[in-house]
Amino acid sequence: MIVRAGGCVLWRRSPYGDGGTEICLVHRPKYDDWSHPKGKLKRAEDPLAGALREVLEETGHHCVPGVRLGTVLYLAQGRPKEVTYWAAEATDGTFIPNDEVDLIAWLTPPEARDRLTQPRDRLLVDALLNALHAT
Repeated sequence: MIVRAGGCVLWRRSPYGDGGTEICLVHRPKYDDWSHPKGKLKRAEDPLAGALREVLEETGHHCVPGVRLGTVLYLAQGRPKEVTYWAAEATDGTFIPNDEVDLIAWLTPPEARDRLTQPRDRLLVDALLNALHAT
């Protein structure tokens, strides 16, 4: 049985310097990894609603969803997992560390690519940048 999940590539215009794009990554101490905010969907939950819920739970930030960036399929602990991602612009919020996510980082796209643990997550950075440049 496939584990269904939703996530976002959370971004904002930098409040510093040139106002360039920054991407929010989350650190999960259980796995000691850096990834985009994502999580399992609740029973019958809409994937976008689940993605937005996970962003709020993991980062403390509200966001405005944008374009769908795609679906990533992979094995997680021996089970197939399907995560659908959207671009999402952060609006307001405050991060509070918790058991699931102990750190977040706002990074430039090159820094985010370097920090991401899984190569498949780097493709989502490119998808976000392509979507932002298309508008």
